[in-house]
Amino acid sequence: MMDIRPIKNDADYRAALHEVEQLMLAQPDTPEGEKLDVMVTLIEAYEAKHFPMDLPDPVEAIKFEMERKGLTVKDLEPMIGKSNRVYEILNHKRSLTLKMIWRLHEGLGIPAESLIKPPVNLSN
Repeated sequence: MMDIRPIKNDADYRAALHEVEQLMLAQPDTPEGEKLDVMVTLIEAYEAKHFPMDLPDPVEAIKFEMERKGLTVKDLEPMIGKSNRVYEILNHKRSLTLKMIWRLHEGLGIPAESLIKPPVNLSN
């Protein structure tokens, strides 16, 4: 039995994200895996409606929030790692990990959807 409710407000949204975080390792074709799929779809629909700004890529989303909130590289260290790692992310030298994405989402409120977009110009 799946206990899934619509996402109507910020509290529901945060609860749904927390639930998805718990389900991240669920196997496909299991009740947990199916719940994960449904929850992600609900979250995406909520984000599309409430965070319509289409940011070009994860790095732009991070830079936008840094500028908006007056944050420095030091402020991002708890979410990304040591300052050299933050610079690598901001300069497209390294991709975000799932852990970084969750921390940035939780810490800065950046829609998870814009953090998981493939970066526009990631140099290998």
